[in-house]
Amino acid sequence: MHEFSIVQSLLRTIGRYAAEHSATEVSKVIVRVGPLSGVVPHLLRTAFDTFKEGTVAEKAELCIKEEAMRLHCDDCGRDSGVSSPMFRCQHCGSLRVKACNGDELILERLEMECP
Repeated sequence: MHEFSIVQSLLRTIGRYAAEHSATEVSKVIVRVGPLSGVVPHLLRTAFDTFKEGTVAEKAELCIKEEAMRLHCDDCGRDSGVSSPMFRCQHCGSLRVKACNGDELILERLEMECP
């Protein structure tokens, strides 16, 4: 389960930001996850809850925003949102599409208690 290593890296990053701002506590962590990132949200949450103990984020709530995927069609030139794993243009039906996003795992925001 690679979510454990992802969370360990995330907690190191959170620790650096907290130290830069002299934060005494991190209360909320917001991450954005794409459907092609390979991250399973409930496993990410479990790993976060396991590894946050003893860190500045020990009491933090993890909020996961699951990003919708967008495709660009090489035939009609239009972009469309995708709600299923079908890689087909929703406008013209073409299979000549490219993912515009979906592989992201982004630390979007931290809420910290600073002196």
